[in-house]
This record gives sequence, C-alpha cells and structure tokens, in this order.
Amino acid sequence: MTRLNHLTRALITAAAALLAATTATAPAQARAEPTAPDDFVALRAVDRTIIQEMRYFTPHNFVGERIDGYRQPLCVLTRPAAEALHRAQTKLLRQGYTLKVYDCYRPQRAVDHFVRWAKDLDDQAMKTEFYPNVDKTRLFADGYIAEKSGHSRGSTVDLTLVKLPAKPTRPYVPGQPLVPCYAPRDERFPDNSVDMGTGFDCFDTLSHTLDPRIRGEQRANRLLLKNTLEDVGFVNLPEEWWHFTYKPEPYPDTYFDFPVSAGSLAH
Repeated sequence: MTRLNHLTRALITAAAALLAATTATAPAQARAEPTAPDDFVALRAVDRTIIQEMRYFTPHNFVGERIDGYRQPLCVLTRPAAEALHRAQTKLLRQGYTLKVYDCYRPQRAVDHFVRWAKDLDDQAMKTEFYPNVDKTRLFADGYIAEKSGHSRGSTVDLTLVKLPAKPTRPYVPGQPLVPCYAPRDERFPDNSVDMGTGFDCFDTLSHTLDPRIRGEQRANRLLLKNTLEDVGFVNLPEEWWHFTYKPEPYPDTYFDFPVSAGSLAH
C-alpha cells in the first residue's frame, strides 16, 4: 500500500508539473520597433547638399542630453517635404547660401522626453542658454513645450541658412559656460549659420519670426529663409523663425513613433 501511495503521489506531481508548463504564459516577445511608412525618406537620399546638424542627437539642446528616439544624426521627412526642401536649396545655392537642418521628423517618444524634462523643475542645467528669461513653470502655459508636436507627423523641419562656403561649427562640450541664446552673435554659442538674431530653440519672444526688435541684416536673413520656403509650399510658425511645415501634410493627424535611424526606413 505504501508503494502504491508513493507511485500515486509521484504521478500527481508529474501531472501538476506538466500542466503548469503547458499553461504558463510564454516569455514576452521583444516588441518590434515601429517603422516608417514607405513615403518617408532620409533627406540625404533627396538632397546631399543640405547641411545636417541634428541637435537632439547631441547634448547641445535645452534638455542637455541626447533625446529619446534619436538613434542616428539623420534628417527623416515625408518625401513631399524633402523634395520641397530640395527645390528651396536649389534656389538658395544660386544666391550663395545653403540650408542647414537642426531637426526633422521627431518621434513621439522624444516629445515625451521633453514633457518629462519640463515637469522636472529641479533640472535647470541649460536654462542660461535656452530659456534665460522664462520660468520653467511656464513652459507649457507659454507654448514652448507641448504633449504633441507637428514634427511627429513627418513634414515639419527646423532649419536655418549658412553662407557659402560653409565653415565648420565648433563642437559643443558638455559643462562649458553657457551664454543666452539672444546675446550678440559673437558672444553666444558659435554657429556657422547667418545671424538670425537668436540661436536655434531660443525660448524667448525675440524668436518670433517678425518680432519688430529684429531689424537690419537679422530681419533680412529671416525673411530670406521664410520667403524661400513659403515659395515651395512651407508654412512658418510665427513664434519660431526656424520652424516650417510643408502643406498639405500627407499625415495631418498621425503622430509617429518610429526611431530616427536608417533602419526605420528599410522598406
């Protein structure tokens, strides 16, 4: 009888182990990264002459570190927006200028990174350069940070003009002394672009494209960029001289989250 009990107990234990093995949840599969639709392209595939200085791949931005989702320093856009930039570039080259892009398509995860940073009021590392006159508690209310960005739809670009021949830009070194983005050009962070009156991503009303305090050569430079891009179908955001959206947008209501990388474009 004892031997039978041992055998029964062993069979029950084995059956229970088998049941547990067959009913347990399978290990979670690594979720595949989203990829871009077929009509997204790398700008270099359309125009190799446009300079790319992708700021959010670097720590030289208002957050002070590389932003989530930027796997490579690559400008990605919908094909209509990229082709329109090529048309603008063709015009500008004849006048002795080139376009330089700072940001193009921006994944939603990058926007989420901005939002987390904006809510962390203790992180003021880059304030001196990028938002010297703005209290960080006001970034949402004043419209500098939002939970959605037109960049995530793929047809918005941040850019400037560079006089040819283009000179190299000195690399940013984390921890270096910062200077307000609206300081005179020879005092703020050196950029090989023309003088637009402020640096890129300057959270200040002086960045408004037609701010009346911006005059002379600075205003002429802004208008050259604005008029050239508007002639090929872009619309400027009045609060940011560097921000333009191609119209009509192929994806006016879709906010994508594929990473900025060549792999996202491997159709």
